[in-house]
Amino acid sequence: MAASTLARGRAGQEVRGGAALLRGTVTLYLSLIVVLPLTAVVWRSSRDGWGAFWEAATQPQALAALRLTFAVALAVAAGNVVMGTVIAWVLVRDQFPGKRVVNALIDLPFALPTIVAGITLLALYGSSSPVGVDIGYTRAGVVLALAFVTLPFVVRSVQPVLLTMEPDMEEAARCLGAGPLTSFRRIVLPTIAPALLAGAALAFARAVGEFGSVVILSGNIPYRTEVASVHVFSLVENDDVGSAAAVSVVLLATSVLVLAGLNLLQRRRTRHAD
Repeated sequence: MAASTLARGRAGQEVRGGAALLRGTVTLYLSLIVVLPLTAVVWRSSRDGWGAFWEAATQPQALAALRLTFAVALAVAAGNVVMGTVIAWVLVRDQFPGKRVVNALIDLPFALPTIVAGITLLALYGSSSPVGVDIGYTRAGVVLALAFVTLPFVVRSVQPVLLTMEPDMEEAARCLGAGPLTSFRRIVLPTIAPALLAGAALAFARAVGEFGSVVILSGNIPYRTEVASVHVFSLVENDDVGSAAAVSVVLLATSVLVLAGLNLLQRRRTRHAD
């Protein structure tokens, strides 16, 4: 008995030691890859004082770039909520020729370098457009570029939830006289809402920080089509690193607040469901 107890104690110590080592490795990795770089950006933005930070973040060109970035990111996230849900619904509920190809194409923005996406969109919708649509160097072009790179977030967030849903409740609602829209609003939408919000938040955060696809298609015209990420790049090129860090911190803080709000909302929904 004593030997058995001793063996179990040693095994427990080994498990705890392995778990502690694993947690330490994860913490060290995240610190090196995420925490330290973000801390360095915040430190650099405030190194010259918070007055300099405020002045850099509220310059007219910076404010114009931030307003455009947030407005377009919100519009793109809202559009992706609608179209991403429709696409996910079609991929899950419908059968049609080429479905596997369409499903694979959804992930293309993840695999395609964003600078290549910008060149592709400019070739298709620029001044030499083969389809007769010229939105290059316009705000519509910025919207298109961001919609392209953020579409998979909503689709891939909603699609797994739809796959796990049983159609019994929808069929019961139809038997009771509910139309397709009512059935979707009362049964499907509450189920997919958390995934929908998660996809929208990720799409918004990605749109706020997107650079590669818009730097080509937007033309980077100050006060018109220059987004915040391109403005940061221009500041760095002009050796104004402090101002670039200040604008970057504004973008970082916005993305963190959005994701933190989403996490809080999901926790409340989980507690309410329990």
